[in-house]
Amino acid sequence: MKARLVIDTQSTLGEGPIWSPIAQKLYWVDIDRCLLHWYDPAIQLHQSIVFDQKISTVVPSTDGALILAMKDGVYSYDTANSKLQLIVSNPENSTTGNRFNDGKCDPSGRLWLGTMGNQQSAALYRIDADYNIQTMVSNISTSNGIVWSLDQKSMYYIDSNTYKVIAYDFDNQTGQISNPQEVITIPTNMGMPDGSTLDSEGMIWIALWGGYAVTRWNPENGKLLATIAVPSKNVTACAFGGKKLDLLYITTAQASDTDLNQQPNSGGLFVVKPGTRGIEANFFQNKR
Repeated sequence: MKARLVIDTQSTLGEGPIWSPIAQKLYWVDIDRCLLHWYDPAIQLHQSIVFDQKISTVVPSTDGALILAMKDGVYSYDTANSKLQLIVSNPENSTTGNRFNDGKCDPSGRLWLGTMGNQQSAALYRIDADYNIQTMVSNISTSNGIVWSLDQKSMYYIDSNTYKVIAYDFDNQTGQISNPQEVITIPTNMGMPDGSTLDSEGMIWIALWGGYAVTRWNPENGKLLATIAVPSKNVTACAFGGKKLDLLYITTAQASDTDLNQQPNSGGLFVVKPGTRGIEANFFQNKR
């Protein structure tokens, strides 16, 4: 299978797609260009807004706002009046200077958000509904690919530089994780694992940076099940969307000028119908 281009955004670093079943829109970001994108496929309308700092994650909130992870912290963005409100400061601003990277909400609506930096100085954080932030995993390099199993008993997590998917035992009631185990190893010649999503059969889809592909894996036995070819070298993330959640949207990033000449749509938004469906994304349970 091969993904087709939907929007030629020419993103420097497209990332973090998420489908809102309420708005029936896809949201994603261009980190380096400080852009928030959204797309309504029903009317084929694509819009974007630029902010004054890098934005790495977008997730819808139960109060109707969008939660945005930016360079200096996490914000609530009211799309009706374009009001941006800081809710959690980046705990690493005064220490490592690392920026936030990938993030997703767990089944109870807590936001799990990681940072990225040099020499394993990054961390994975959990932000609760009352905006309390806790460090959950330390000594990582590039936080990516967070998803939860269908039975809500496991959390799958990627520190990209390790080329591995780690499964944690997950307690949905308390939000605690324990007992990390390696469940998938990505061969280094395939590309570096980046963002991920889960389908309705419990299989994990992983975008491969430098690998021209999105891949489907079985977390029970670590086996590769399918590969989607993407005409862009740096594939960053993926998310199921559409009314039936049967479309896999894929974000990409531009590479070098040489790569761009060979892949003129590099950095665009792509889509494929892979033959399996996704599950609805979890919203942030805002209780403030």
